[in-house]
Amino acid sequence: MDKSAGSGPVICPVVLSGGPGTRLWPLSRASYPKQFLNLFGAHSLLLQTFSRLGGLPISSPLVVCNDQHRFLVAEQLRESGMEASILLEPVGRNTAPAIAVAAMQLLESVEPCEVPLMLVLPADHNIEDVETFHRAVLSVIPAVQSGKIATLGIVPDSANTGFGYIRANTCVESADCSVFSVAEFVEKPDSETAKRYVADGCYYWNSGMFLFRADVYLTALKRFRPDIYSASLAAFGGASADLDFIRLDKQAFEACPSESIDYAVMEPLCTSDPDAVIMAPLYAGWSDVGSWNALWSLADKDENGNATLDASGQGVDAAGILSRPSVVMEQSSNCFIAHQQRLVTVLGLENVVIVDTDDALLVAHKDKVQDVKLIVEKLHSQGAPELDSHRRVYRPWGRYDLIGEGERYQVKRLVVRPGGCLSVQLHHHRAEHWVVVSGTARVTNGDSSYLVSENQSTYIPIGQIHALENPGDAELVLIEVQSGSYLGEDDIVRLKDLYGRA
Repeated sequence: MDKSAGSGPVICPVVLSGGPGTRLWPLSRASYPKQFLNLFGAHSLLLQTFSRLGGLPISSPLVVCNDQHRFLVAEQLRESGMEASILLEPVGRNTAPAIAVAAMQLLESVEPCEVPLMLVLPADHNIEDVETFHRAVLSVIPAVQSGKIATLGIVPDSANTGFGYIRANTCVESADCSVFSVAEFVEKPDSETAKRYVADGCYYWNSGMFLFRADVYLTALKRFRPDIYSASLAAFGGASADLDFIRLDKQAFEACPSESIDYAVMEPLCTSDPDAVIMAPLYAGWSDVGSWNALWSLADKDENGNATLDASGQGVDAAGILSRPSVVMEQSSNCFIAHQQRLVTVLGLENVVIVDTDDALLVAHKDKVQDVKLIVEKLHSQGAPELDSHRRVYRPWGRYDLIGEGERYQVKRLVVRPGGCLSVQLHHHRAEHWVVVSGTARVTNGDSSYLVSENQSTYIPIGQIHALENPGDAELVLIEVQSGSYLGEDDIVRLKDLYGRA
């Protein structure tokens, strides 16, 4: 709990980290979506979501994430020194069920006389003015304690068609009279309707951020969507502990309808109970980072309006100010270039987005970046592996980079963090050669166990039970050469695993 915020009601942050982030493909992938990327400086959007909670009266946060991302969440939290409970969704079912199981978890973890206030936050947003965000949250607490559901409405600075809107109604009594009752939630408008909304002055962008009592939300969900409530209750009732994670019952959660909180609760609640939902306006440099244009608008730019993103983890910087010449531009303006390893050169272009990763390249006009989803849909129909993962793949023990492949061979660079252990495993179709580049590896190879040091190597035959561990206090780096008739990741038979994957 943040003691610096003083006494009073305690807020339980619930961070939703299940989004795929497909609009930022090819940088954002299914196995490593945008909330885990360092798009603004040295920390991911997920960690920035946690860091902006400092100064609020909060208890330990709860993260709801996809099972596939559990180790990414845990590792980023560990590296940053942050603590949170992690609730795993076996499949994605949108925000209404995710918030429901989080509410059930919070109610179970507090004393019977306590009613937790849930601050629901997406994991992939950016907010520049944190103090204004805090004031907006604190302004709705008295009404929330009395049973109202609150949301934060973003003061629009353009007629954006990519957001749903909230129509504010009368002012609710507060210290500065800046909290309004909500008349309705409306769908993403067309261009003319959006212009009318902005000109009206009563419409705000729907941020997806909410504050309410856990019991109030569950009561409303049970009232309007008893099917979602019942399925969520069954999934939570069958939950089990798995290492440091809380794993929902897979079969029950799969049976749950997929629905957003807006459709399931907010819209019907506004219709039936006009005073039940309130909104605090927020003008704090908010962005849902929902497109490459959004990143360009937030980035530092050179005198020609060009900006770059060092996608290897260095964050947004002005074009031409990077520490190495990764991007060179001439006679170009208002362009956005995201790069990883290769040199990117641009000549004579305007209003263009270029995203260059190790295995995929996107070139798009800035007016068309909202249609990246069309590219993603076409690649999905073709079964393209570039939708799922990068060449760099993260595992609970560290990471690996695919640095070369061909017929019957594959070469990877493995980095094993101190204390990290690959599972005890075998392969039916491939052999492996390991060459240690730096550090020392403890290798299990059949009945033998031995150390392999820098510049030494070892060989794992097909079908041999083996394991790899880093016993040192520095990263272990090695080159793995795989050879055989089939080299897919599904040719791994895990017999024992430190991370519960066997």
